[in-house]
Amino acid sequence: MPDQFTTTAQPMPGHVDFVGAGPGDPDLLTLKAMRAFEAADIVMHDRLISQDILDVACQTATLVDVGKAGFGPSWKQEDIDALLVEYALTGARVVRLKSGDPTVFGRLDEEIDAVEAAGISWAIVPGITAASAAVASIGQSLTRRGRNSSVRFLTGHDMQGFADHDWVALAQGGEVAAIYMGKKSARFVQGRLIMHGADRATPITLVENASRPNQRILATSLENLPVDLAAAELNGPALTFYGLAPRDAAQALTEFKKELA
Repeated sequence: MPDQFTTTAQPMPGHVDFVGAGPGDPDLLTLKAMRAFEAADIVMHDRLISQDILDVACQTATLVDVGKAGFGPSWKQEDIDALLVEYALTGARVVRLKSGDPTVFGRLDEEIDAVEAAGISWAIVPGITAASAAVASIGQSLTRRGRNSSVRFLTGHDMQGFADHDWVALAQGGEVAAIYMGKKSARFVQGRLIMHGADRATPITLVENASRPNQRILATSLENLPVDLAAAELNGPALTFYGLAPRDAAQALTEFKKELA
C-alpha cells in the first residue's frame, strides 16, 4: 500500500488558445484575447505581431517567437506544431498568437490538427483581420450597393510561389479584393489582371501597418502599381486593395497625422 504522502498524480493537461492579435493596435484586442493572455503560461507568436501587443501579452507569460517570413528564413510549420504540443503536454496553457484573425491565412487548421491528435483541448479567439482595419483607415467599406455585392480575400503567394486566382472574374469592372502578402507579387498580379482585360486605371490602395502609429497609405492604379510601390519603399506588413481608392477625407486625415508625428 503506497505511503499516504506519495503522489502519483500526472500533470494537468494543457490547453491551446489560438488568438487573433488584430492588426497591431492594442486597443483593438478583444476582451476574450485579454483573458487568454492573463491565463497563459506561454505565448507563441508570429513575426508580424506589433511590439505593443507583445507588451500586453507578456505581463504574466513567457514569449516564444516562432515567426515565419515569406520567401525568407522561417520556422518550419511542423516544428511549430511540435512545439505547441510539447508545451501543452507539460500542462501549460498556451496562447498561439497570430496576426489579425487566425482564421484568415493563418495556417490554423494544421496546428489544430496537431494539438487535437495529441488529445489537447483548444479554442479559437477571433481577432480583427487586416482587411477590416485597413479599409477603415481609408474611409471605405468592403462592399457597397451598386458597386460590389461581394469581396474576395486573396493571398499574394502560397507554398508554390505567387498564387493564381480567378483573374477573369477579378478583371470585371466593380470587383473588390483584399490581397494579403501582396507586395512581392504586385507585378505578377498586375500582369495577370491586365492580361485578362482589367482596366489599367482601376484604383489600387496599399495600407502599410494598418491601425498602427506608423501607418502609411499608398494610393495608385493598376497601371502604376509596381513603379509606385517601389518608390514608396514600404517595409512593414501591407494589405493591398484592388478596386478601392481612399476617401478624400481619410487621406487628408492620414496626412495630417503624419505632419503631427
